[in-house]
Amino acid sequence: MSTASAPRDVPALASPALRALCDRAGILPSYMDTEGRTRELCASSAVALLAVLGLDASDEDAAARTVAALDAAAAARLLEPVRVATAAVHARSRLELRVPPEAVGSDVTWSLALHTEQGDVLHREGRARVDGSVVRAPLPAVPPLGYHRLEIVARLDGAEQRAEQALIVVPERCVSPAEVLGARTAFGVTASLFSVRRERDWGVGDCTTLGALAAWTGARGGDFVGVNPLHATRNSGMDISPYSPVSRLYRNPIYIDVEAVPEMPACDEARALLATAHVQETLHRARASDAVLYDLVFALKMPVLRALHRTFRALHHQRDSERERAYLAYCRAQGAPLDEFARFMATLDPAPSERRAGEDARDDEDFHRWLQFELDRQLAVAAARGRDAGLAIGIYQDLAIGSAPGGSDVASFPDIFVRGATLGAPPDAYAAEGQNWGLPPLHPARLRESGYRYWRLLLRATLAHSGALRVDHILGLFRQFWIPDGAPAREGAYIRFPTEDLLGILALESVRHGAIIVGEDLGTVPPEVHGTLARWQILSSRVLPFERTEDGGYRDAASYEPRALASATTHDHPTLRAFWRGTDLPLRRALELIPDDDALRRAEAERAADRKRLIERLQTEGLLAPGVTPDESELCAAVHAFLCRTPSALVALSLDDLVGEERPVNVPGVSADRFPSWTRRLAVPVEALSSDPHVARALRCARGRR
Repeated sequence: MSTASAPRDVPALASPALRALCDRAGILPSYMDTEGRTRELCASSAVALLAVLGLDASDEDAAARTVAALDAAAAARLLEPVRVATAAVHARSRLELRVPPEAVGSDVTWSLALHTEQGDVLHREGRARVDGSVVRAPLPAVPPLGYHRLEIVARLDGAEQRAEQALIVVPERCVSPAEVLGARTAFGVTASLFSVRRERDWGVGDCTTLGALAAWTGARGGDFVGVNPLHATRNSGMDISPYSPVSRLYRNPIYIDVEAVPEMPACDEARALLATAHVQETLHRARASDAVLYDLVFALKMPVLRALHRTFRALHHQRDSERERAYLAYCRAQGAPLDEFARFMATLDPAPSERRAGEDARDDEDFHRWLQFELDRQLAVAAARGRDAGLAIGIYQDLAIGSAPGGSDVASFPDIFVRGATLGAPPDAYAAEGQNWGLPPLHPARLRESGYRYWRLLLRATLAHSGALRVDHILGLFRQFWIPDGAPAREGAYIRFPTEDLLGILALESVRHGAIIVGEDLGTVPPEVHGTLARWQILSSRVLPFERTEDGGYRDAASYEPRALASATTHDHPTLRAFWRGTDLPLRRALELIPDDDALRRAEAERAADRKRLIERLQTEGLLAPGVTPDESELCAAVHAFLCRTPSALVALSLDDLVGEERPVNVPGVSADRFPSWTRRLAVPVEALSSDPHVARALRCARGRR
């Protein structure tokens, strides 16, 4: 593709056809950055991104031809491929059939079949005189909330045309905190599950660890436990980030507690493996490590899990046992996506060397289906422990913004993932050159053409056994920052997404799962986002360091909004102890995120001023004594008391802060060979939380929320 007619310094707005094509494709002509400056789309980026979307704009004439082709295709379409409407809107609306201009004055007849999600098929026929470009046909009935399918046969001037539409009827809003909690507010504990230590874990936090943390939190008056995305990763080398998973539809088997698998008591092979000196030595090393040794832990677990799967097959295959019935029901409910995921994961295994006589690739695939089944069962057990301990909300899961380019999701849904561009973020104060996350975007038009199937599957998968869901970078449901391959992040552009459709489906799944939705809405936020999230009853994220007054001071507690989840930090930012000590700044300098020593000194001076501002706010709130510099434990307790004083519906207390952790769990924008993000383990095991004085002090305010 030639881009000679589109130099980098020419705004796309200067070319009428290119501008029109960008508008059709949803590429925004400009955006406002965090400093209030307007950044215009340049023509070269526009041309490159249009090519990624399958649209030719190599010159102005090509762009004009593409616009005409898109308009002609839209005019020829009898019915839109999908319609998402709230129940109230849908009850008074009709199906819109598009007819050509030359048909005005003619009669059109139609026959409708409504296939409801419940399995009913309802019919209706009709006739109308065409007096415009759209004919409105009444439906056979008003379907309930859910996913339905419409089939239509229309006859006009002797010609017959057929079409289908996915009809998705959604509620007015997501589940609100009040529907779950009543009039009260709540707090919970958030943690990176892999980092949480348990005395009998295998070097990584697992589902049993999660259940123990949920029970401990409930016993202290909490209502939820939040975790990192549990999506499947390769668990090898640099492929360990929960925010760059192999699949967002399925979970990471590293979180299986091997000793809790029901087949363990009957599996001589697994118990013999565990008894070997090599496994015991490796297990001791994994447990003692300050970091999650992913390769080692995964290599430790998988042979034992394979032995347990063989025992499962021997005990239950074609035996009509309760466990086999549960397994078969799980596989039926998951359907083809699980089969595709299992086939993909089987290709990553060194399986042939581990197979027994008579085993083949089908056994490998069944093994990966069984891993997901057992992982789902253990997550359900953890959620039940939390409910039994009094968690009104339960497990608060996290949906990552994207999937890894070489992963299962991309392989299973090749038509809706874009090639030739990656997701990222524009330049801001945190990343002067912008960020490139290396994740393939979803094609918005093809996602819509598919009836949003992948989005529906994502939500169902992540909401399973959850009482709340954090949507990472929820701005991606409004617009996404795409960077053409080979271009710097600053030359990316925003692509518009079908916001109302995506949020409507999110609301439907929220209601079906009884789950509260929290949107991570930090960063460059368009002005319309806040009102839209409020209308859909999606909570905003309010993180203490970003809640400032115009003069740079910290906002008072009373000014926080009720429709929010408030927290002191996130996994991308320093812990409270690191903030107080300033140890994150030399680390950022060593990683060249702070460019030079002069910038480091400025950052340290600003941090000193920031500590002073925070103390002033906490003293003004009466949470610290005037004239006294707090120690780290007092600071943590005062910050948590401040958060619990806000009217925000939910307050999230980081387990890192509760135990006084200083090391970061993640440093964004730094490759794994430069900093080992997603590996740090907590020093304090979950069994010791009840007796830790720092934890007790940091939690003393929280019961007041209940």
